[in-house]
Amino acid sequence: MSDIAEQTPVLRAEGFSKKLGGRRILDQVSLSVNRGEMKVLIGPSGAGKSTFLQCLNYLIVPDEGDMWLNGERVTPSKKQELYALRERVGMIFQDFNLFDHLTAQENVSIALTRVKKMTRRDAALRAVSELERVGLARRGALYPAELSGGQKQRVAIARALAMDPEVILLDEPTSALDPELVGEVLAVIRELARGGMTMVMATHQMEFARALATEILFMEHGAIIERGAPAALLAQGANTRTQAFFARLVAEEGAC
Repeated sequence: MSDIAEQTPVLRAEGFSKKLGGRRILDQVSLSVNRGEMKVLIGPSGAGKSTFLQCLNYLIVPDEGDMWLNGERVTPSKKQELYALRERVGMIFQDFNLFDHLTAQENVSIALTRVKKMTRRDAALRAVSELERVGLARRGALYPAELSGGQKQRVAIARALAMDPEVILLDEPTSALDPELVGEVLAVIRELARGGMTMVMATHQMEFARALATEILFMEHGAIIERGAPAALLAQGANTRTQAFFARLVAEEGAC
């Protein structure tokens, strides 16, 4: 691979801005992610993290800004480009977004048959493989109502992985989980990171971010106000907004 290819970001967004209900939610937010990196968005509730992630998948269309995938500019007004983008950039939501009337295996395989036009047999085999990858090999026949929150989120991750994405966007993937279930989801994400998956993740799991993030981006009032390596932003005595936010989260957990 040439040096130029190595330097081309998998995903690059420039100047994303968005108003909702007359209020500016995003203000000139930019992001560049190279292959194998994990960029972590942190910040208080209402900072714009979820909106930014959904703009990266054009589930919310930004009012301003441009995006490139592997150096090719994305034109969301062209439906074929938009569909191709969503195949290549997977999305994991806070609340799982599973189909209640489908089993775990069917939730994973449905997009393979409808989008990738795989046969039902091949899609089922791929679904079994991805469920095994997230530790749910024996849960494929169960419906979402029969699964724990952590298991549902792992099914959602398996569904995204089955599409062979180049990037996965994760919007607070553990925020809807009971504390004892958080670890099983983070363990799957940790393995994906170790395997070289390119990810952008919004989270309040600061120790997780410290351990795995290539770069932390601190958002507030719709803008990225601080960015850098975890070792720099969270160093003792760093006097950064990121460190102050981390300290407040720790204090809140200690008070519980």
